[in-house]
Amino acid sequence: MKLFSPITLNGMTLKNRIVMSPMCMYSCMDQSGMVQPWHKIHYPARAVGQAGLIIVEATAVTAQGRISPQDLGIWSDEHIAGLKELVQLVQSQGSKIGIQLAHAGRKAVLEGPIIAPSAIPFNDSSKTPQEMTLEQIKSTQQAFVQAALRAKEAGFDCLEIHGAHGYLISEFLSPLANRRTDDYGGARENRYRFLREIIDAIRAVWSGPLFVRISANEYHPQGNQIEDFIYYAEQMKAQGIDLVDCSSGGVVPADIELYPGYQVPLADKIRASADIATGAVGLITQPEQAEEIIANGRADLVFLARELLRDPYWPRTAAKQLGLELEAPTQYKRGW
Repeated sequence: MKLFSPITLNGMTLKNRIVMSPMCMYSCMDQSGMVQPWHKIHYPARAVGQAGLIIVEATAVTAQGRISPQDLGIWSDEHIAGLKELVQLVQSQGSKIGIQLAHAGRKAVLEGPIIAPSAIPFNDSSKTPQEMTLEQIKSTQQAFVQAALRAKEAGFDCLEIHGAHGYLISEFLSPLANRRTDDYGGARENRYRFLREIIDAIRAVWSGPLFVRISANEYHPQGNQIEDFIYYAEQMKAQGIDLVDCSSGGVVPADIELYPGYQVPLADKIRASADIATGAVGLITQPEQAEEIIANGRADLVFLARELLRDPYWPRTAAKQLGLELEAPTQYKRGW
């Protein structure tokens, strides 16, 4: 079964192609951004369940860049100890672990000012952000680099840059949210500059597997089209990105037709056109569906989200349904 075949990405070998997609847990009720007991239960449980890779939820590189006040943080050295414990818990159960580095941009729901490429609110009920100065651009880019260094110290196996869902990097990439007239706006080469510089700066301090999540369909005729994301993916590959995680939406309000695997064609197209490894995500729930995606070369990894909330042991469920005997954790052998 291809779904359960190993894969090596930049020195990181995963035992199967099943990835736990980053999903916000909103569990830091004290607004500290510190790892909580919930995280120490939630993530290792999916490692016991045999997911090959677990990616920790969007983790804010600055306090101002949180999606909500309850988000995990990596903006301070004080966050490292909790993240290191989380890494060790997951790795001890045989899975690899990554972390998604994020800044919410204009979609931050926080007290005080928020920042974005341009002073355009997400919708009529959203706060209007401040247009970022060049100094703020540089300091935010440096925050991503410092976050990567902290993730390295914590022992993560891979990093994912969050460039999707209408958050800050996604806003820079999109003409729908980026109306700047300087070197960070206008032509798509300029709109890519913010992410380009982040990737280069992280690559200078992190040699391990590096992913980028993108919203490869903005669901708007004036937004980026698939050809633009193929261009972005080609640039990422040249910069040493190892995998493009292909999601969609969130840049502007949109009615999206949802159906099983609705985003898989995006991963397929970018993989074939840019010759880069991709991850497929979005209503992937059935084992046969996941197997088909990998077996037919439509993506290299399948990212499961809500399905792994419903069933932490989905890999076992999938193996059984596909006729494969999955090695059980020693403690569970009499049950599996």
